[in-house]
Amino acid sequence: MVVLRTMSRTCLMGAAIFCALIQTVRAETDAEFFKKKGIVFHIGYGVGGGYDAYARALAHHLSRHVPGKPKIRPQNRPGAGSMRLANELYNVLPQDGSAIGMISRSTPAEVLFGNKLAKFDPTKFNWLGSTNNEVSVCVAWHATGIKTLDKYLHGGTLVGGTGSGSETSTYPKVINNVLGANLKLVFGYPTGTSINLAMERGEVQGRCSWSWTSIKTSNAQWLRENKINVLLQMSTSKHPELTEMKVPWIMDLAKDKRSRQILTLIFASQAMGRPIVAPPGVPENRVKALRAAFDATMKDEAFLKEVRDRKLELASISGVEVQSLVTDIMQTPPDVVQAAKEATEKTGGMFIKKAKVQMVEHSGPVTKIRKGGRTIAIKLKNGKEVMAKVSGSRTAVTLDGKKGSRKAVKVGMSCTFTYPGAGQEAKKLDCRTK
Repeated sequence: MVVLRTMSRTCLMGAAIFCALIQTVRAETDAEFFKKKGIVFHIGYGVGGGYDAYARALAHHLSRHVPGKPKIRPQNRPGAGSMRLANELYNVLPQDGSAIGMISRSTPAEVLFGNKLAKFDPTKFNWLGSTNNEVSVCVAWHATGIKTLDKYLHGGTLVGGTGSGSETSTYPKVINNVLGANLKLVFGYPTGTSINLAMERGEVQGRCSWSWTSIKTSNAQWLRENKINVLLQMSTSKHPELTEMKVPWIMDLAKDKRSRQILTLIFASQAMGRPIVAPPGVPENRVKALRAAFDATMKDEAFLKEVRDRKLELASISGVEVQSLVTDIMQTPPDVVQAAKEATEKTGGMFIKKAKVQMVEHSGPVTKIRKGGRTIAIKLKNGKEVMAKVSGSRTAVTLDGKKGSRKAVKVGMSCTFTYPGAGQEAKKLDCRTK
């Protein structure tokens, strides 16, 4: 019996050691994989906005907590309010952990509402976490003289929007349909920054879906100089700062219980803030590693310092919590879904037109070239440095009047950007070598 007990203990010890060895091998395998492959962190919006700011801050520090400490390369892939990226993550990009992305918080609702552009099941994404929950606002440009919510909602305010499935294009419809407002929409601007430029130029009077954190991050000067009037906050919970500023809350404007149910579904996604996802096919152990890395980064002192320095709000949500929230959203009763869907789609007599994006020209010597010419910076006569994205297929590049390649552009060349504005993708890039 003593021998049997000894053998039994030996077997148990052996099994424990064997399991430990398996876990060690697995951890080493993950480390080897990530170190070899690296990670491309795709961002579903253009350069310069809130999503971009949060994603790049996260990418800068996430590597330290991923097994193997891989190189993490942020890459902007804007289009249709991040719907393009969501489709690519689900159907095209590698499903091994080497591709992750930050997409719109409204992505699950778009599927629930039957958006035909959405070619994915939100519940099958591997949600890794979110840097913050969010409150969106409606604003008016100061020169319009629109200072009250009543005038904003019922005076025919012309607001700008990006893609047809984006919040900037959807929320004005919701406000009209549920609250009986009279907002007018000009949609089709390539990015949120383009809408801001359109406000400055007087093409539109405001914007009705703009993350409060984005404004404080990218346009804090506008707040200090009172260039915009913040007139409505939209989420399922109030923001303390906005409430202190006496900015009305959309839920308080609901006329009845049904209206409140509709608004709750539509704005529930605000709690997801700026979510990060991995494709559905990523192995479970790598998903766990990426989620653990996200959670660790949210407590990383260097990351927290950068967040503070860049004046970004941080109220992180774990990947497990976001996954649960997405599941709950997708289980909303059909009748409420239908009513909310109609609120996001019905246009009735609403004024809607496609934006004609104005182009500007900026010229100067090339000062920086990144990513093989995908990003180029020039210095203007006033000393300011501006940057443009250069597409290999959509940007017409010329060198000394002849068709050229972005890879041929060198520091010191004199170049002219034709684009919507700083940070945007250039329609034309004309450079001189002498």
